Amino acid sequence: MKFLYALLVFVPIAIAARFLGAPPIVVFGLSALAIIPLSGVLGAATEAIAEHTTPAIGGVLSATMGNLAELIIAAVALRAGLIDLVKASITGSILGNLLLVLGFALLLGGLKFREQKFSRHLAGSTGTVLLIAVFGLVVPALFHSLHPDPQRVATVRMSHYVAPLLILGYASWLAFSLWTHSSDFAANRHGPAVTVGPKWSSKKALVILLIAAAGIGLVAEILVSATEEAVKVLGLSEFFVGLILIPIIGNAAENSSAIVMAMKNRMDLALNIAIGSSIQVALLIAPLLVLLGMAFHQPMDLAFTTMEVASIALAVLVTSSVIRDAETNWLEGALLLLAYAVLAVAFFFF
Repeated sequence: MKFLYALLVFVPIAIAARFLGAPPIVVFGLSALAIIPLSGVLGAATEAIAEHTTPAIGGVLSATMGNLAELIIAAVALRAGLIDLVKASITGSILGNLLLVLGFALLLGGLKFREQKFSRHLAGSTGTVLLIAVFGLVVPALFHSLHPDPQRVATVRMSHYVAPLLILGYASWLAFSLWTHSSDFAANRHGPAVTVGPKWSSKKALVILLIAAAGIGLVAEILVSATEEAVKVLGLSEFFVGLILIPIIGNAAENSSAIVMAMKNRMDLALNIAIGSSIQVALLIAPLLVLLGMAFHQPMDLAFTTMEVASIALAVLVTSSVIRDAETNWLEGALLLLAYAVLAVAFFFF
């Protein structure tokens, strides 16, 4: 956390750069650096609050707040009308957690320990829920491709009904892992955001959480406002930035926890952070953004491009293959990273 606290200096610098009229590429870089420590502080505050509750409530809180920073960034972009950027960030977050984060965790953990094992209950349940997440993304894409809807009116309306169903699926998964079958998940019952945070009182943690969330909202506004000009200077597409850069920025602090846990041979926690975060994005964050689109009068839907849906399906297939035997090694981590690199190259030229 000390390193994250040091990076907080970029928060006032990014704000100053924005109001002093610095070049968009500078503002983009500074705001990206500012969001990383803010998301780390947000996660630490969430953990501190969870420590003052029961294990079940703490687990729900940690799981629900795990991707709050990313939700705030996506909501700001959605309000600005950058729907393609928002969709790309959803896809990128799912792919990044399943392939990049989990890949690094398995690789570095596997280099330290010859073989690493984890709960078969965790492998089985997460594999099934991941397939349901893909189901929830494939069906809207099929609907849009097969149903004549050039203005996407019917697609948006259909997404408004599908979104609550996906949220219900996420709530069911939480109830299963944290209550009805909690004994099967005892090693990871605190959900996808388990790290070692500071010891704060519940009141102090709540104040810090609110300040961090407000800070992320402010810096996210600055980041989004500079994105369009920055991507032109970088020579990248807005789609690639949303797919690769934004998810890494929003989840850097949380994702590092998965790698740390793997290197400590706490694989249940490492998998729950990486895979649980992907499940949360697909079944909670994406549907919430669809509902927020209604509030912002933005036509956000769940019909992603064929390339995005196919990439997510392939990532889930590969990840399920890796975890199905409930043990991993460094080679499987390296292969996950290879798969992510192949997709990144494809999306760069897409």
